[in-house]
Amino acid sequence: MRVEGVTRRNVFEEVYERLFEARGHQHWWPGETPFEVAVGAVLTQNTAWKNVEKAISNLKKASCLSPDALSAVPIEQLAMLIKPAGYYNIKAKRLKALLDFLFLKAGGDVSSLSSMPLAELRQSLLSVSGIGRETADSIILYAVGKPIFVVDAYTRRIFSRLGLLNESMDYDEIRALFESNLKPDVELFKDYHAQIVIHGKEQCRKKPACEGCPLLYMCTMPKGR
Repeated sequence: MRVEGVTRRNVFEEVYERLFEARGHQHWWPGETPFEVAVGAVLTQNTAWKNVEKAISNLKKASCLSPDALSAVPIEQLAMLIKPAGYYNIKAKRLKALLDFLFLKAGGDVSSLSSMPLAELRQSLLSVSGIGRETADSIILYAVGKPIFVVDAYTRRIFSRLGLLNESMDYDEIRALFESNLKPDVELFKDYHAQIVIHGKEQCRKKPACEGCPLLYMCTMPKGR
């Protein structure tokens, strides 16, 4: 343990407290409806959020950012609308697959998925073509509102530098580590994930900007490397 005399549970809570104190609440995930959040979770795969915003804007201008409207859009047209998000032909197919799932399981209503037990919902989402663990967990946490911790590349980078995990650990091992050391609170999980993303983008980059880092006193990585 990096901080002598402090339990692992307290360290995970302390990291969040330090990030929160530095930046305040992040109010994630940006999206006007649960369906928009779910669409964004697919579109953000392998691209920057600014590109997702352009694709979302195109869908809104075309008045098709609802399950019924989007399901009526031909896949070729959908691909063109979401082109700014990259991999647009692939993502169009993934969005159509997600729509099929939503109508099959919830009558097209993302919020209705909350009636499913978390483990069953996750397994069902993972069976949808193109929906991996990070995307499924993002939908479950941010769109459906169930407490599951989202793990991404920033999580691996930051917490391996803090000595709290091995960067090569499996996704679900890392997720379980967070969930076993934090209370299962949706708003906490949302903001913690957001804080990690912002910190990873602004300071704990591949080449870190260590000056002023709120976690520097806990870090195992030589400063500035």
